Amino acid sequence: MSAPANDSQDYVGFDTITQQMERKFLKRGFNFNVILVGESGMGKSTLVNSIFSSHLVDSQGRRTAQEVIRKTTEISPVTQTLEENGVRVRLTIIDTPGFGDQCNNEGCWVPVIKYIKDQHAAYLERELKPQRDRVINDTRVHACLYFLNPGSRGLRPLDVEVLKRLTEVTNVIPVIAKSDSMTVEERTVFKRRIKEELVFHRIAVYPYPSEEDGEEDRLLNSSIRDLVPFAVVGSEEIIDVNGTPVRGRRHGWGVINIFDETHSDFVHLRNFMLRTHLSDLIEVTSQRHYEQFRTSQLRQIKELRAQQAAAAASGGIMASMPQQAQPQVPAIHQSMA
Repeated sequence: MSAPANDSQDYVGFDTITQQMERKFLKRGFNFNVILVGESGMGKSTLVNSIFSSHLVDSQGRRTAQEVIRKTTEISPVTQTLEENGVRVRLTIIDTPGFGDQCNNEGCWVPVIKYIKDQHAAYLERELKPQRDRVINDTRVHACLYFLNPGSRGLRPLDVEVLKRLTEVTNVIPVIAKSDSMTVEERTVFKRRIKEELVFHRIAVYPYPSEEDGEEDRLLNSSIRDLVPFAVVGSEEIIDVNGTPVRGRRHGWGVINIFDETHSDFVHLRNFMLRTHLSDLIEVTSQRHYEQFRTSQLRQIKELRAQQAAAAASGGIMASMPQQAQPQVPAIHQSMA
């Protein structure tokens, strides 16, 4: 709304709050943190470099047969500051080399879940400080790209276990890695099977339905759910096709153009993450996943203090009891994980 031309005294001006917020937002910038979960060789680094059109992370996979296979899942965060049309983002990409690379992958998800919860705990600790920072550095994980192996027949037991745990703590976006290894028919069947198995195992991936969504948002989210899991192809290589530079992958039968929607869902994934749902990913992390963690931790602290108060009140009785008979007060893990 603009000020009336002939009666400016009637113009109040509260509609300029969006402009005020925009100026402050542009000055401060924002954080966006993405974790990549999938076994080695799935093209995790290549895909995220393709999404942001920048070489942000190097592959953590084995480059020679002589390299020792990692025995545990490692956490490897890389932070870069990007700017586009005056908007600054402090982007952190967290790779998980070693995930799912063993014959026995029992517990390979533990470091991933611990890292995500540790970021919640660090944010809560900074939030509860008596003199907290005016702007808290947000290291909470806003999105998880989970890479499905295109060579599997569907969700493996490992996928089911990990997805159930991940969806409890962060926004999970499943993608079919290196989908150019499948025919169009195979890709369609695979996507349908994954959808059915997600429903069967009651695994809720992002985006989530919300009562606050308007008709336009519901239609947009419905179209996105139709695409999940995204069948993607990433590439940092520029290939000349009939005089036209194309970012893609060269095969014996031709070239895969990652920006061609008939070749892969790459464009849909990028638009979904950055152009339509970037703000919502950050907001849902704060209002859903972090809020659940915060409520749980504050409840534990309250119960612990109540137990300590009860123990102090009965100190005389406790002192007369043998040490072995005294009740033990549970301690909260220091990292709140």
